[in-house]
Amino acid sequence: MSEERITRVDTPEGNTHVRTEAIRDAEPARSGGGMTSVLLVLVVVAVLIGAFVLMQGQDAEIAKDNAIAGAADSVGNAAESVGNAADQAADKIAN
Repeated sequence: MSEERITRVDTPEGNTHVRTEAIRDAEPARSGGGMTSVLLVLVVVAVLIGAFVLMQGQDAEIAKDNAIAGAADSVGNAAESVGNAADQAADKIAN
């Protein structure tokens, strides 16, 4: 809001001087209204969720790798059993 002041001065010589002043209120300080804080919190939450999902993906990858290693170990054991059975059959035929 502004105010206008008009001052009229008469000098002893008979001259008249008019002076006009415009007085304005100070502009209110701008504030984010807390929106900046809310956005910052949302960004931090989004980063935490992303990190959690990434870690879960890595855990799933490790579990898959372990399952593959276990299956390969089972195949190796089965191949060894077949080899032992073949050796025993060969021994029986030779004797």
